[in-house]
Amino acid sequence: VQLQASGGGSVQAGGSLKLSCAHSGSTFSRNAIGWYRQAPGMNRELVAAMSTSESVNYADSVKGRFTISRDNAKNTAYLQMNSLKPEDTAVYYCNVGPIRRVVTGIFDSWGQGTLVTVSS
Repeated sequence: VQLQASGGGSVQAGGSLKLSCAHSGSTFSRNAIGWYRQAPGMNRELVAAMSTSESVNYADSVKGRFTISRDNAKNTAYLQMNSLKPEDTAVYYCNVGPIRRVVTGIFDSWGQGTLVTVSS
C-alpha cells in the first residue's frame, strides 16, 4: 500500500491550499484518515483526523481554518487549508489505519509528504 500526499506549495499568509492523499490499497474506506505535519526541528503532529463514520477532530491550532474530507470512491483524502499562517509551514503527511493508530500517529511506514511554505 502506498500513500502519496500532494498539493503543497508556497503561499503568502492568508492564502489557501488543498492537499490530496491518494491511497493505492483496497482498504481505504474501512480506515480512519490522519493528516500530520512536521516542521523543521519539531516532532510530527496530528493536524486532523476523520473516522470511517466521518466524525472529525482537529488540532486546536488549525480549528476553523482546515477541513479534512475523504472520497472513498477515489481512495483519496483531502485537507483544505485556509487562512494559512507562517507557523503552518511544514511537511504534511497522511496516513490511514484504525482510529486509535491514527490518533497516536504510530505507523510502521509513511508515504512521501508534501511541503507547505507560508511566508509572511
